[in-house]
Amino acid sequence: MTSTQRVSLIKTYSGSFAPLKLPNFRTYLGGQAISLMGTWMQVTAQGWVVWQITHSEAALGTVALLAGLPLFVLSPWTGVIADRFDRRKLLIGTQAVMMTLAFILAFLVQTNLARIWHIYIIALLAGVATALDFPTQQTFLGDLSGMEQVRRATTLNIMMVQLARMLGPVLAGVVLTTLGAAMAFWINGLSFIAVIISLLVVRSTQVVTIPQGKKSGSFGEALNYVRGQPRMVDLMIFATLVTFFGLATINILPAVADTVLHGDAGTFGLLLGASGAGALVSTIVLLPLSQAAKRIGLIVSGAAIWMGVFFALLSTSSLLPLSMAAMFCVSLGGPLVLTTAMGVLQQLAPRDMRARIISLFTMVSFGLQPIASQVIGYSAETFGTQRAILYNAIGLMVGAGLMLALRPGLRAWVLEPLTEAAAPPTAPMVMERARVEMEIAAVD
Repeated sequence: MTSTQRVSLIKTYSGSFAPLKLPNFRTYLGGQAISLMGTWMQVTAQGWVVWQITHSEAALGTVALLAGLPLFVLSPWTGVIADRFDRRKLLIGTQAVMMTLAFILAFLVQTNLARIWHIYIIALLAGVATALDFPTQQTFLGDLSGMEQVRRATTLNIMMVQLARMLGPVLAGVVLTTLGAAMAFWINGLSFIAVIISLLVVRSTQVVTIPQGKKSGSFGEALNYVRGQPRMVDLMIFATLVTFFGLATINILPAVADTVLHGDAGTFGLLLGASGAGALVSTIVLLPLSQAAKRIGLIVSGAAIWMGVFFALLSTSSLLPLSMAAMFCVSLGGPLVLTTAMGVLQQLAPRDMRARIISLFTMVSFGLQPIASQVIGYSAETFGTQRAILYNAIGLMVGAGLMLALRPGLRAWVLEPLTEAAAPPTAPMVMERARVEMEIAAVD
């Protein structure tokens, strides 16, 4: 590597952390990091509690279905809400709701009153809160960092997610084996306090949607816009493939730990930890490089095929080290697809339509995960856990391959420098938006 290449590489990596120079973004991300650690502890503990109560892959899929279904059903409305109202206050509300649900689950498990239907109800209610929280939170990152740095801000947020995803399950495994599942839920509930405090402290700049006609400011307006943007459609299809055939597989990892690897809660935590480690490495090392690259289509398609290959390896493994290695490699690809899609979609979207486009992205990708979770849950019970994982791996590789073969524009797509995606608003619209922003600032 030449000195010029080394300097260029250093600039690329240092530039990835530029949003941390913004005090508001830095404060919010710190609170988010603490909360995410608790969230992943709860994800691990909840999956293990469901498995201990039912020993059913289908039950694991049902929990994922109930948690994710609101993302699909409610997205047409949550994106509109996040575009029209103060996103900071919306986030305070969703975090408070999820904190309350964590404490309720902790109490039920602590007192041995927890039944599978309790977990179903709590998962559904948490899913409703998440349906509003996700598009609000993703677009709030842009409010804090500005559109010029939104991809970097999204990457840094995902970096925190992956760090928590790596450490949270490992800590949960320790807590599960030493203090019990209830403590993991108590810790998660307390962790929400950090992000709520950060939201009370920070200030942001938000463009508020001012409806100018019957369809203005609606979900249908965003849907029609995306239909006319082929590259937006491509990104959403890839995110759907990775979520449906990839992320859904994680929901049956308790069965892999128990019936395939003959382990315990600690084994399950190690599998999730290895997955989180791979995603963290991807976020720290690969995503900054992908932001400097222009061939977005080749990046996301290659990452999807890579994931399919290592899911296939996981389906053949009965050894913990090999399974951990497979999960690590699988998770190198996930952030390249999902984080790239979320960041680029916000770059391509009109400023006052970002939340609605992210909610559409949520609907067609993460919102379909509950259906995929049910499919792989019943597939695992019918054909066996390992064969179900293999079928999903094949689906992911074939889907990504067909996209490359049938969408020639995808291979040639070069991401252009950031420009405003919407037509310039009229002077009255500018004045009205400025007035609304000043009113929000005054309330704050």
